[in-house]
Amino acid sequence: MHHRLSEPVKNWSNSTGKLSHWPLKDSFEYYAVLAHRDRLLRGRKLSGANTTLSFADGNFTFQINSLGFLHYTTVQLGTPGVKFMVALDTGSDLFWVPCDCTKCAPTEGTVYASKLNCLSNTLFIYSATFALHGDGEVGSSTSKKVTCSSSLCAQRNQCLGTFSNCPYMVSYMSAQTSTSGILVEDVLHLTTEDGHPDSVEAYVTFGCGQVQSGSFLDVAAPNGLFGLGMEKIAVPSILSQEGLTADSFSMCFGDDGTGRISFGDKGSPDQEETPFNLNPSHPTYNVTVTQIRVGTTLIDGGFTALFDSGTSFTYLVDPTYSNLAVNFHSQTRDSRRPPDSRIPFEYCYDMSPDANASLIPSMSLTMKGGSHFPVYDPIIVISTQSKLVYCLAVVKSTELNIIGQNFMTGYRVVFDRERFVLGWKKFDCYDIEETNTSEEEQHPVSAPPAVAAGIRNYSTPESTKDVKNNNSLTSVTLRSCHLHVSLPFFFGLVSVLTLLS
Repeated sequence: MHHRLSEPVKNWSNSTGKLSHWPLKDSFEYYAVLAHRDRLLRGRKLSGANTTLSFADGNFTFQINSLGFLHYTTVQLGTPGVKFMVALDTGSDLFWVPCDCTKCAPTEGTVYASKLNCLSNTLFIYSATFALHGDGEVGSSTSKKVTCSSSLCAQRNQCLGTFSNCPYMVSYMSAQTSTSGILVEDVLHLTTEDGHPDSVEAYVTFGCGQVQSGSFLDVAAPNGLFGLGMEKIAVPSILSQEGLTADSFSMCFGDDGTGRISFGDKGSPDQEETPFNLNPSHPTYNVTVTQIRVGTTLIDGGFTALFDSGTSFTYLVDPTYSNLAVNFHSQTRDSRRPPDSRIPFEYCYDMSPDANASLIPSMSLTMKGGSHFPVYDPIIVISTQSKLVYCLAVVKSTELNIIGQNFMTGYRVVFDRERFVLGWKKFDCYDIEETNTSEEEQHPVSAPPAVAAGIRNYSTPESTKDVKNNNSLTSVTLRSCHLHVSLPFFFGLVSVLTLLS
């Protein structure tokens, strides 16, 4: 998993020779881009209890600069398999790809296309119809259109008949951003994550995205989106329902923008946990924070928050935001800077020459149940021409509390939907360790990945037109255009990227 603003992805894009403006690492523009993205989007049966699965091309995920979501990965669909570079999103449920397009993002001639092509060779459009032509096969021979009689068809009241194609439309929080089309079923190519990787063909239901709008036409998910939510149409739910994996997955957030995703992973026995707050009508990864420690001060007063791996920063509403920020400021010795309209952070400071970790207030969350969640990156560091500036990386929100990706850095996060708990453990995403796939057994697997925010609403469309690497978690091969860059820690609290004047 690579961050979209990471050096590896930047180097990939440089190799194509087609490069748009990249914000300087740790610059005001760099963090402004991330904040803007947050505003855009808030086979065969296996023993599910003992198996973890990853995508056929490996379990690495990556982040891409100048695109609307944080984390991407390569999935392979259909027969023959066709690869798609999809955005991973824990804040939505439906998996969809561009398909039989009436209005989709361009697959060539754009800056994002050159970036994605470096990773997946080319950008494809899925076809829900298989046909034979003089120049060969078109489409997938295993594709099947979902009818309105399916239990996964949420828009039956809009169907023309029981056996007509099931339409879908999903609207996102970003203004005028949506996808619509029909539901189809086809093979998703996966591989087992053990010492003897084996191919798995999982039949999943996903969206044949014929019409996209808003951010999906340029800056967000131009080649599809992989929803990881809790509804039954989400791929983790389907894999569990089909007996392929346990109903759980894990994601790992590395300090250098790389990570992993693993289906069926229930974490490790020594991980910290907190229960989800479930809304039966629309379940999400919502948790309760009972207390916040800022430096030496404890802030009481519980609140609920969406634990969203795809939102860049953490967002809190008042009075929690003000209590946290004021206590952080009161324990900071450096001089506070005037507000800067380019970034959303209110509390920023000039870093003194003799600064060290002990002078910057630490932070930790106490979750419902008593488990502690130390925040390893409560601040961000911005480089200017003359000095370093650091900011409390928490943004004031008017409606929704979101624990964002910056608070998750350095952790493997487990979304256990069987036990309805969120698990976490400090972890190096390049390491391998014992993780649980059942209550009785443990199997060696590596860490995992994650992705984006926002509450998605299903609605009725006004009109709808009628890899084979087998990499296990113990051995994952990166693409040839990948250049791994290890980024240093600054004072043990903040990752400092390349300092640019």
